Amino acid sequence: MKMFVVFVILLHVSHQVFTLQVYEGAESVLLPCHIPFVSGPSTGVWSRYDLNPPTVHQRQQEEDELTDQNQRYRDRTSMKTDALQTGDFSLTLRKPHIFDSSNYTCTIRVTGEEPRLTDVHLQVKEPYVFPAEAWVLLAVLITAVLVGVGIYLWKLLRKVPQVEVDSGVESVQLICKAKVHLPEDAEVGWTDGSHRKVHVYENGSDQPEEQHQVYRDRTKMNEDLLKTGDLSLTLKYPTDGDTDTYTCTVYSREGRVLLKRKVELKVRVPQVEVDPGVESVQLPFKTIHLPKHATVEWMDKDNKKVHVYENGSDQPKEQHQAYRGRTKMQRNLLKTGDLSLTLKYPTDWDTKTYRCTVYNRWKMILIKAQVELKVRVPQVEVDSGVESVQLPFNTTLHLPEDAKVEWMENKYDRKVHVYENGSDQPEEQHQVFRDRTKMNEDLLKTGDLSLTLKYPTDDDSHTYTCTVYSREGNILLKRKVELKVRVCQVEVEEGAESVQLPFTTTQNLPEATKVEWMNNTYNRKVHLYMNGSDQPDKQHQVYRDRTKMNEDLLKTGDLSLTLKHPTDGDSGRYGCGVYSGNFCFRAINLELKVKGRVQVQDQTGDIRNRSSSIDPTPLMADQSV
Repeated sequence: MKMFVVFVILLHVSHQVFTLQVYEGAESVLLPCHIPFVSGPSTGVWSRYDLNPPTVHQRQQEEDELTDQNQRYRDRTSMKTDALQTGDFSLTLRKPHIFDSSNYTCTIRVTGEEPRLTDVHLQVKEPYVFPAEAWVLLAVLITAVLVGVGIYLWKLLRKVPQVEVDSGVESVQLICKAKVHLPEDAEVGWTDGSHRKVHVYENGSDQPEEQHQVYRDRTKMNEDLLKTGDLSLTLKYPTDGDTDTYTCTVYSREGRVLLKRKVELKVRVPQVEVDPGVESVQLPFKTIHLPKHATVEWMDKDNKKVHVYENGSDQPKEQHQAYRGRTKMQRNLLKTGDLSLTLKYPTDWDTKTYRCTVYNRWKMILIKAQVELKVRVPQVEVDSGVESVQLPFNTTLHLPEDAKVEWMENKYDRKVHVYENGSDQPEEQHQVFRDRTKMNEDLLKTGDLSLTLKYPTDDDSHTYTCTVYSREGNILLKRKVELKVRVCQVEVEEGAESVQLPFTTTQNLPEATKVEWMNNTYNRKVHLYMNGSDQPDKQHQVYRDRTKMNEDLLKTGDLSLTLKHPTDGDSGRYGCGVYSGNFCFRAINLELKVKGRVQVQDQTGDIRNRSSSIDPTPLMADQSV
C-alpha cells in the first residue's frame, strides 16, 4: 500500500486597503502603495482583476515592463523611477474616467520574502452638471438682482436730502455744495416748491428785490460762494409753513443750467401740553419784524377766530365768543416778531391745532405757523361706597345770566344734570341720576360749575362733559372729566360669624322698589327684597338662612347685605341692583374674599388654626397639615 505525504506551505502576506474618490476630469489621481524597505531584487505589479489582461502597470528591476499592460491604461500610468530604492510603488493614473472605477491591487514581490499586497478602491465620480433650467433661473435671478441694485443706486443717487428742525429755532441751513469750478459770472437761485424765489445771487451780490416777500430779510448765503462752491442757504425763523422742497440752481451767463440740487425741509409743529386748571397757556410763535400794516390772525381747526391783531391793535369783536376775554398778545408784536398767543383758563375743549397767519395790507400771506395744544382731561378716582364725589369745573370767564349748563355722561349720552333759567331742571335728567346730583348756588356768578354725584358706584365710571350754552344755543364753554369708581373689596377670615357687603344710596326709595343681590361669579341669587319684604323662596339654596338686610331699608337707603358664616366658596364678585319695575336705576359691584384657614398640628399633637393669608410662617419638617 502506497502512502502519500502532502506538504502544506502557509505564507504570511502583508495586506493594506485604501479607498479613493476623484471626479472625472481631474488631471490625475495617485494610488498609494509603500513598503518600508527593499532588501533585494523586487517586482511591483498593479493589477485590476476584472479586466483581461489584468495588468495595469508593472515595474521589474529598474524599468517598466508594459508588455502585458491592458490597452485602457496605455500612456496613462507611471511610477517613480526610484521606486525599487525608496519602496514607493504608488501609481499615478492620468485623466481618470468613470470606467476606471474599480478595485486595484498592488503586489510587491521581493526575492526570498512573502508578497506584499495593497488594495485600492478607486471611485471616479461624474462632475456635477448644473441643469439647464437652473442656469435659466440663475440668469433670471442675477438679472433681477442687477436691476434691483441699479434701481436702488439710482434712487440713492437721486434721493433728495432731508433737513428736519423744530418750529421756533432761530435758523436752519439748506445744504448745497458744488464740486465743479463755477464761473465768476454764474447766477445762483433758490426756489421753493411753488416756484417762488427764495434767494437770488447775481452779478457778485444778493438780489433781495428778486425774492418773494415771504422770504425777505429771512435768507442769507455765504461770501465768495462761487469760489468756495458752498451754495448753502440759511433760512431764519422757520415755521411749519416753510415745510417744502427747495431747489438750488446755478446758471451760466447764457442761461444754461450748470448745477441743480434739491433739499427737503420739514419743520415740526410744536406741541404744548398742560394740565387742566392752569391759569393760562402760551402758544409760541416768533419770527422777524413785520411791516407796520400787517395783520396777525390766530384761528383754531374749526376756523373760529381766536385772536385778531389789525391796524396796530387787538380786535376783540372779530374773535369767536368762545375766546372772548381769554386771549392776549404781546405789545409791539410787529417790531419784536413775537406773535405768541396767551390763552387763559384752558380746558380739554381747547385741545386743538391752532394756526397763526400774517397778512400784508393786500391780504397776501407773509408767514404762517401751527401749534398743537393738548389740555389733559382731569381724572377723579374714588372708592365705591363713598357718600359723594365732585367732578370739578371752575372758570373765570364771565357767563351770561341766561346761560344753560348741562352735564352729560358720554358713553350712553345720558343727561346727568341740567341748570337752566336760573334753577336746576330735575325732569331733564336721566332717572339713573335723579336725586343723586347737586350744583352750587349762584354758579353762573361764581364760575364754579362743579357737579356733586352722590353714592357713586363702579357703574358710574365714565367720562362726563359739562357744556355751557348761550341763549341762542351756541357753545360758550366745554370741559370733560373722567370718573373712575374703584370696586369695593371686602375681606374676611373663614370662620367669622358674618360679613357685611356695604351699599348705601338715596333715602326714601319708592315702596315698589325691588332690591336684588346676586353672586355674579356663579350667577346665583343671594337675596331678594320685593313688595316690602324679603323673598327667601327666591334665593339660591346655598344662601338660605344665611343672609339678612336692614329694616326700613327703602327709607334709610342702607341696602347693605349681611352674609352669615362665610366660607372660601363664597369668594367672588357680588352685585346689588335697585329696580323700579324692570328698570335698574341703582347698582353696585364689589369683591368678597374669604381667606381660608390652615389646620396645623404642633409638636404636642394639638390642632390649631392659622390664617393662610395672614401668617406666612412655614411649617416645620415634623408638622403635618
